[in-house]
Order: sequence, then structure tokens, then C-alpha cells
Amino acid sequence: MKSQTLDALYTELASEYTLRFPLSAKQHAKAKSVMVDGGQHTLRLSAPYPVYAKSASGAYVHDLDGHPILDFWQGHFANILGHNPPLITRALNEMLADSYGLQTGMVDELAYELASLVCRQTGAERVRFTTSGSLATMYAVMLARSFTGRTLVLKVGGGWHGAQPWGLIGVTYGAYGFRACESEGLPGDTVNEVKVTRFNDGEALEQIFAQHGDRIACFILEPVIGAGGCIPAEPEYLNLARRLTEKQGALLILDEVISGFRFHAGDVGQLYGIQPDLTTYGKIIGGGMPVAAVAGRKEVMTIAGREGGRRVRFDGGTYSAHPACMMAGKVMLTHLVEHEAEVYGRLAALGQQVRLRLEQIFADRGLLVQCTGYPNETLKGSSLGVLHFPVKPGIDIHSPEVVADPAFCMLRVREQIFRLAMLLEDVYTVHGLGALSTAHTEEDLNRLYDACDRVAQRLRGRIPGQMMGL
Repeated sequence: MKSQTLDALYTELASEYTLRFPLSAKQHAKAKSVMVDGGQHTLRLSAPYPVYAKSASGAYVHDLDGHPILDFWQGHFANILGHNPPLITRALNEMLADSYGLQTGMVDELAYELASLVCRQTGAERVRFTTSGSLATMYAVMLARSFTGRTLVLKVGGGWHGAQPWGLIGVTYGAYGFRACESEGLPGDTVNEVKVTRFNDGEALEQIFAQHGDRIACFILEPVIGAGGCIPAEPEYLNLARRLTEKQGALLILDEVISGFRFHAGDVGQLYGIQPDLTTYGKIIGGGMPVAAVAGRKEVMTIAGREGGRRVRFDGGTYSAHPACMMAGKVMLTHLVEHEAEVYGRLAALGQQVRLRLEQIFADRGLLVQCTGYPNETLKGSSLGVLHFPVKPGIDIHSPEVVADPAFCMLRVREQIFRLAMLLEDVYTVHGLGALSTAHTEEDLNRLYDACDRVAQRLRGRIPGQMMGL
């Protein structure tokens, strides 16, 4: 009965959507004739078809049908200053006008300048750039396996580390929890080389190290898990991870592709008082351009270089350290460092306001929702927010297992129903909301609150078991 009710609600929303976004529908039909599923990133290809962007500025994206869409996805969380911030577009325009910016195939000063910023702000001893978070985490695991001479990779169930072999295990929740292999075509014995543990579960972590510790090359995790629900690691858990990896001779890899430079002008590991062996970065460090990095201990990083015999072929690709990308990253990080108190203080205040207000709006309409993304005793402020639809009051959403298990939360309502209903209000959300940027104003937030209130009224009585008190 629950599924049939949600099917009917989705059909109703999808019907309205096709009337509201006809030009996107036409473009998507053309795109499907030459591209797999009509696009390049599955997450963007939401049903019944995606909205097609035409321009973007600040907090808004304008689509083919002319709607000003208030955006909380902000380039996969990359655009902490909003879309196309003038300080970056101006620098890129000046660079190109000065006959520099496209790929030369040579080295320049920009990569050194950005690398210096990353090392200074994070405590890393060496850094090497690549072009995506997936590549960064892949290279980090390769470095760890070579450095330790071990094969096992430990990760957190529900943690997303990109479309790379060791990241494609334990992402989607199923009958046996986070155990499934996400893809065919993986090399060799990859599935058996990955062990999965529970986020924020210290007892489970101790058990798996007791069983496999002498074979674990690395433990890779996000200090603030992203796709698994925007949940920060408990300080005791992250400190336990550091102690266990050091004791067992494994490397600790913090995947900060999302969290790096999101909470302050540096890495989240610092805020927890932890120096990992390796850290991966992406998103914000590129200033809206394709930049990712692996940074960490010199003795580990240099095995990718001549000094270490090039044991790991982290050699780079044609577009690694692309000049325009290095410029965008340099301008972005310089701005965040120079305006740290202003930027992060405002983002923390906006994030707290939004999370509390959204919970209250739905409660006032008799619907039970719960936000994650709240800070903890270590993270003093957070600009992230995810709206969940728990099946009953009092559920502690502390791990991806709780987020994805239908016994606790209605993931379909968040990912499909709520997202589509909000798009009909010209508000773009992913995973239940997304992230705040400095471009979001109080007027924008009021527009968000009004949209959520209309959606709450629309969903009231339409989601089985979601009336408060049931």
C-alpha cells in the first residue's frame, strides 16, 4: 500500500513537471540519441528527466525554460562562493586575454602556488594534483597498498569514494546492509580486497582490525560522510581510527573531497586534532574547475616520484594541473584564507538557521522530518544540510545504515518525491537539500522556507505513516 501511494504521488508530480519544463524535455530527448542516458553523471539525470541549465550566477541557475532556480546543490558542493563568483571569472578572463590559460603541456608557477597553499593550510608535506575526486582516492589507495605491502582496503558502508575499483564496494544498501559490489568489470579480486565497517561504530572498527589488522593497507573514510547522509564522525570514532591504523601499521586516508575547505580554510582532520597519512581533496580547491589532489606524508607521497623509484604510477594526465584550473583554485583558496572568519562564520550561521527552520516548517504542518549536517563539539559550524523522512520520532540518524534502511527512513521520499516537489517550486535540492554558499541571501532563504511550506502542505496526508505522532 505504501509503495502504491508513493507511486501515485510521484506520477502526479511528474505530470506537472513535464508541463513546467518542456524545453528541458526536448533537449533531453536529443541528448539521449548521442549520450548514454543523455548525460555524463548519473546523479544529475534525475527522473523523469533533468532540468537543463543555461546560465548560473550566485545562488541561482537559469534553465532552458527561463526559470530562476534557487540552487542548493551548487556544483556538487564545489561552489562555496556561489555560481561563477566574479573574483574567479575575472581572474580567468584576464588570464586568457593575456594569452595564457589553456593547456601548454609544460610546467608553470601556478601549480606550485596552489600546492603551497594546500600544504600550508593542511600541514601536508607533499601534494600532487589530478582532475577528479575518483582519481584522487584511487591513487591514495594505490599509494597505501604499495607503501604497506598489503592488499586489504577498509572503508565505511555507505561512503562514496568515487567510481574507482576500491570505491565501488559497499555503497548501496541492500538486504545484507552495505555489502554489494556496485559494478561489473572490476579487476581481479577487488571485491575480496575491500572490507566494510560501520560509520561511527567503534566496536565494529575494533573487531575488524582485530580480525584483519595485519593485512589492512588503509582505512579510507570521510570525516563528514557525504552521500551517506551528511553526518560528521564522532570525535571518539575518528581518534580510534587513528590509533588503530597506527598500531596495526595501516595508513589512515581521510577523504575530504567534500569537507576540505568547507568548514574552515583547511582540512577537517585538523579540527579533530588528527593528522592522517594521506588526505584527498577536490570540489572547493578547484574554484569551480576540475581540480583534485592527494596530499600527505612525504615518505608516502614520494613513492610516486623519482626519489621513491616511481613505485606507484601517479604520473598525472594531460589535464592534471591545467593552468586555468590552477588559477581558479589559487584565487579560491587565497580568498578563503584571507576572509576565513567572515566566510565561515556566515556559512555556519546560515546553515544552523536553515536546518532548524526546515524541521519546524514540516512539524508545523504535521510532518516528521529530521535534518543532518549539524555541527558537533569538534565542528563548530556547518553549512551542510540534509532533510530525512524518518518513519517514527526518536530515530538517531548517526550512520548511513539508518539513512538507507527503510525500517528507519523513507529514502524514496527524500530522493524522488521531495526533490521533484521542490523543483516544481523552482528550488534545486539533492539528497534532501545540499549546501549553503556565501551567495545565498536572507531573501533566498525566505524563498526556500516558503517553498518548503507549500511542499509540506502538499505532502501532508500523502506519505504513509508520516503524520506526527503516528
